[in-house]
Amino acid sequence: MKKLMMLTLGLAVVCSTAFAQKSVMVGGAEMYPTKNIIENAVNSKDHTTLVAAVKAAGLVETLQSAGPFTVFAPTNDAFAKLPAGTVDNLLKAENKATLSSVLTYHVVAGKFSSADVAKAIKAGNGKAELKTVQGGILTAMMSGKDVVLKDEKGNTSKITIMDVNQSNGVIHVIDTVVMPK
Repeated sequence: MKKLMMLTLGLAVVCSTAFAQKSVMVGGAEMYPTKNIIENAVNSKDHTTLVAAVKAAGLVETLQSAGPFTVFAPTNDAFAKLPAGTVDNLLKAENKATLSSVLTYHVVAGKFSSADVAKAIKAGNGKAELKTVQGGILTAMMSGKDVVLKDEKGNTSKITIMDVNQSNGVIHVIDTVVMPK
């Protein structure tokens, strides 16, 4: 636990360093670093399922707040990999708490660029534990030149687009939904 706290503190210090930010194309739309996570995400054709889920879970205000947040944002194709009916079931009003838990498992407090994550992986001898807002742990590691996340169930997700800077954090697009215990 102490090691995790020190890693998180170290990453936060590194992340506070100012750097030039540029817009990135995601889902056919330009993501502007001057807009917040929600303002950008609603324009991505690749993230309509995620946006619908964020709305259903009541997390819009949170992701519009000052943050900063690091969001590992699954694409529509990532949600489509889940067993048939899973998304529809999660979007039901009676499953709002479960949906919120799944979504907040994709969020880490603080702004962690891909360089920050890579440094943490190197410092952790090949693995970095990232504590999510949900309270669980995502393990970041390298697979060749790719950064992958391993969830608490042992499944992995590759970061396909890195460093989509936002006014209140950063988004890293992922190809598979990660799940808490």
